[in-house]
Amino acid sequence: MTSARRYFDWQFRLAEGQIGKRVLEVGCGLGNFTRLLLDRELVVAIDTEPECIAKLHQSYGDRKNLLALQMDVLDPAFLQFERCGLDSIVCLNVLEHVRDDRHALRQMHTVLKEGGKAVLIVPAFESLYGPIDRNLGHYRRYSKQSMTAAAESAGFAPVMLRYLNSIGFLGWWWNAKVLKKQRQSPLQIGVFDRCIVPVMSRLEDRIEPPFGQSIFVVLIKMK
Repeated sequence: MTSARRYFDWQFRLAEGQIGKRVLEVGCGLGNFTRLLLDRELVVAIDTEPECIAKLHQSYGDRKNLLALQMDVLDPAFLQFERCGLDSIVCLNVLEHVRDDRHALRQMHTVLKEGGKAVLIVPAFESLYGPIDRNLGHYRRYSKQSMTAAAESAGFAPVMLRYLNSIGFLGWWWNAKVLKKQRQSPLQIGVFDRCIVPVMSRLEDRIEPPFGQSIFVVLIKMK
C-alpha cells in the first residue's frame, strides 16, 4: 500500500536514530519527510519534479537550514554536495524509481563523509512486482541479498536490513497477484493508515516480521 501520513511518520521514527545533523534527502517529494528533518543543522532536499521543489519553497522557504533543489541523483552536479560535510543521506521509497540504482548509490557514497550513513526504504520481494509497480514507475523490487549486493558494489557496508510492513505485503500480493489490479485503492490506503499502522507499528518496533512490503536499510561509508 502507498505510504500515507501515519505510515510516513512511522518510517521516520525508524530512521531518526540513524540520521545525523547534516542531511541530504534524495527524492523529497512534497516534503512529508522533509518537515521532520528541519530541526537539523542542514537539510539538502532534492527531487526531479519542479512542482515538489516549488512546494517546499512555499512551505518552508523561511528556513535558513534548508536547501531545496531540482536535481536527479544521477546528475554529475549531484557530486557538488561532497563539500557540504554530509553525515547522512535519506532515500525513502525512491531508489526503486531510479533506472541505474547502483550508480545512484555510488553517487551517494561519494558525497558522504567517512562514517556517514545512508538510510533507505525500498520495496521488498521481486516476486511481488506487477502492474501496480509498473504504473508507479518502479524499475524493480529488492531482496535483502540484491540490496546488499548493490550497496557493497557502491562501497557501502550494510549495517541493517530488516523487513517492514507485513500487512502491506499481504495487501500488495492480494491486489497485484490475485485481483490483478493496476492501481491502489484510496479507500484501502485510508483504512491501512488509520486503522492498521498504529497497531502494526507498535508490534514491528519490537519484533522484525519474517516478511514485509519493504526493507528498511542502513548503510555506512567505510574507508
